Amino acid sequence: MPSSHSTPFLRFCLLFLFCLSLGAPALAAPKPMPDHWVGTWAAAETDRPNLLRSGSPSPDGPALGSADLTLRQIVHVSLGGPLVRIELSNQFGTEPLLVGAAHLALTDSGSGISLISANALTFSGQPSITLPAGATVVSDPVALTLPAGANLTISLFLPAQTLSHVTAHDDAEQTNYLAPGNLVGAKSLPAGAQTLRHWYFLKSVAVQVPAADASIVTLGDSITDGIGSTHDTNQRWPDLLAQRLRHNKSTAGLGVLNLGISGNRVLHNGAGPNALARFDTDVLAQPGVRFLVLLEGINDIARATDPNHPFDPITAEDLIAALTQLAERGHEHNLKVFAATLTPYGGSNSMSPAGEQIRQTVNRFLRTAKVFDGVLDFDQATQDKANPTAYLPAFDHGDHLHPSDAGMKAIADSIDLKLFELNKKEKYDITHQP
Repeated sequence: MPSSHSTPFLRFCLLFLFCLSLGAPALAAPKPMPDHWVGTWAAAETDRPNLLRSGSPSPDGPALGSADLTLRQIVHVSLGGPLVRIELSNQFGTEPLLVGAAHLALTDSGSGISLISANALTFSGQPSITLPAGATVVSDPVALTLPAGANLTISLFLPAQTLSHVTAHDDAEQTNYLAPGNLVGAKSLPAGAQTLRHWYFLKSVAVQVPAADASIVTLGDSITDGIGSTHDTNQRWPDLLAQRLRHNKSTAGLGVLNLGISGNRVLHNGAGPNALARFDTDVLAQPGVRFLVLLEGINDIARATDPNHPFDPITAEDLIAALTQLAERGHEHNLKVFAATLTPYGGSNSMSPAGEQIRQTVNRFLRTAKVFDGVLDFDQATQDKANPTAYLPAFDHGDHLHPSDAGMKAIADSIDLKLFELNKKEKYDITHQP
């Protein structure tokens, strides 16, 4: 039985709790997550000696840094948004890179831009910036109504300077332009502007979008890069996948980032750093990345078993172990990782029975391995059923290694879009990646 002294105290506690309950608000719905930055375009970069290659087979035109020059470069974005920023890179430069001015606008045609959409870019509030050797920088965001699937023109003014090595993406399958002087804000470049088929110093473009939106990184070699597709038409399979995603209500908020490098390998350097070495910069550094598609290994096989000039030997087990490492690293960073089977290469100059045996062994592993979140069977989607070691003729670009536009479409169309649908919890977790 409580004492007479404890009764008032008990009453006080009950009264206090009652008052708290009166003042306690009802459980509120969680606040929506704020918008965040998601990649809409990206390119994997490599080291190039500072010798420009034009659209013609012969090198011509001034090297970057030899005079005041404007680079006007066009990229095909996947995801739209109201705020845009770009990232520039001097990753492989051996000297500082001075960007005297930068500018972006929606593409009109050729080197022309839509002036009504034009924006001068700044970096930490300044109109110019110097990138130390090895550095990357992000521009300040600008307001621009960027439609999904649009072409965006980025112009850089490069004052005369010493540049012995430049950071570039070769074989862009896109016509870009170079002209003397500072013409970043010009409606179009002079008729004599040099044409280029590469991107220089451009690492990525990002848009600010709702928290539910995210990006897919496609890590690969020339097949992902788009070699064999028609120039200036954006028929690379990642572009076609992006097109399918934005026309599907459940996946319309996903961007696709093409991190393919022509000639790239998983285990050895050559055409750019090997896939294991570039994983941090080309996958994990992408803003808003949630999914990874791996299509790499055919160059490792072709080089190691080339019937004419074999080098850098590997085994199927070596390649399987490396692809497993890429999947495990992706999972460490909360990515869903999908493996794509290696496409046919029968009839190509580098095809051999030993190489085909490795390809088949790797593909069997990819189709059954539990380390991946799913498999995209590009081999089945493109092979000639009468000759499964080779492309269906309609899907063959002609060298028996790269797909044609129709082959690129077959690859993109074979992908089950349901793999990229996220439930609400997964959408929320995108903005909380390590």
